[in-house]
Amino acid sequence: MNIQIAGENALIIYVDEQNLTEQHFNRSEKVQQVYQAIKQSLMKDNGSGMVIDLVPSYASILVIFDLFKCDHHQLRQQLRACITKLPLINKGRNTDNKVIELPAYYAEEVGIDLDRIAKHAKLSIAEVIDIHQACEYHVYAIGFAPGFAYLGDVDQRIAMPRLASPRQKVPQGAIAIADRQTAVYPKQSPGGWNIIGLCPVKMFDVSADPMMPVQVGDKVKFKSIDKVNFLALGGVI
Repeated sequence: MNIQIAGENALIIYVDEQNLTEQHFNRSEKVQQVYQAIKQSLMKDNGSGMVIDLVPSYASILVIFDLFKCDHHQLRQQLRACITKLPLINKGRNTDNKVIELPAYYAEEVGIDLDRIAKHAKLSIAEVIDIHQACEYHVYAIGFAPGFAYLGDVDQRIAMPRLASPRQKVPQGAIAIADRQTAVYPKQSPGGWNIIGLCPVKMFDVSADPMMPVQVGDKVKFKSIDKVNFLALGGVI
């Protein structure tokens, strides 16, 4: 694993960057094992307190540290020690990860790209919905906005490329597909993903604890609901 400086109080660990042919899921599992090892050994609530925050992604982990407790060199040594011991820590399992069920209102009135996806896939709209909610998705990363979880892998039959021209406004809660990824937009924003429905659950809420219902490494499964239940759960059309 390659560890590089990423700021005055940050290092970034690249996991298996030499093996780019490895599947996303296998690499993500290794990212989660390294993440858990660092969390247990070096973060404030569990270990030495050198590490303030950890930000995992597809194949890397950003490590933000306390300048009053260590420097880049000291932390790099501690990280290498954690990684060396990795087979003895959380081998093959992550007790923090969970399966999250998200309600989804699939309908043409809110899923403005449902019909286009169905025609592209030579399927009915009902079949597209069934295929999307049949999968259990892995949370690979969170970004470009707080609470925007990149979920995969979408069934190849309904995979769709991003729009050539992004929309200026995608509504909060929009469930969308881009290539073999799916996601829920945490707030209204520009976006170029294909919209198939709406989710009433807030994907980022500063007043909640935790602020996000999912974290990297979790699984997400969508469950179809009707319009009445969508509105009852706080959804807005």
